[in-house]
Amino acid sequence: MKTPVPPSRSLEALRELTPARVGLGRSGASLPTAALLAFTLDHARARDAVHTAFDAPHLVAGLAGLGLQVGEVSSQARNRRDYLRRPDLGRMLDADSRRALEQQSGNASEIVIVIGDGLSPAAVNVHAIELVRHLALRLTEAGISLCHVVVASGARVALGDEIGAVLGARMVVMLIGERPGLSAPDSLGAYLTFAPRIGLTDEKRNCVSNVHGAGLSYDEAAFKIAWLVREGIARQITGVALKDESGAALIAARPVD
Repeated sequence: MKTPVPPSRSLEALRELTPARVGLGRSGASLPTAALLAFTLDHARARDAVHTAFDAPHLVAGLAGLGLQVGEVSSQARNRRDYLRRPDLGRMLDADSRRALEQQSGNASEIVIVIGDGLSPAAVNVHAIELVRHLALRLTEAGISLCHVVVASGARVALGDEIGAVLGARMVVMLIGERPGLSAPDSLGAYLTFAPRIGLTDEKRNCVSNVHGAGLSYDEAAFKIAWLVREGIARQITGVALKDESGAALIAARPVD
């Protein structure tokens, strides 16, 4: 049995700065057992995150507890198998959901938040309510009204376009579970689209990603999202034409010692 070769000091220092798999060492031509077992565990966690049940009732109750008007919809993906194999079905409302939203379309709002399961329902179950709590405060500070929150099952990002269009919202913010990675199986992302309508593509959106325990905090993410919402509505644009300059605004807002 060969003794594992330890990483160099420079690689050890790099490992302290990133969750990426670098400087794992080797045992002969293979990974050390500890590194292999850690990879296997993280891979299992990522797979579990994809197949975790979406806890829509918990989300609806938690959001209603924040004093928000909450509705539920579903995409045309009938189950998780359909969702993973047919991404197109996750971008379209089912008939009953569309009819229910059309009955509310007379109450046009400035912004609608859609919370979708995406590729990591685990991320949404854990982070969505707290992020909305922080975001609602930031939007109120910016003078932006928040009327509708919609919890969407079987959702892809573009499902928010149809929801926003039916409700007549000026902007839609889609909070959705991101594709799980080996270092972050529970990462939540936010996609912002001005003047949502069916058929838009991703260059029309802004994205704030990596909301999780080792990534963006709820308040940091809420600050960025609220800044993009405010500027997107003021300039009537989102996507590649709207650069995220919220960092400069955050620095300007900090008190000087």
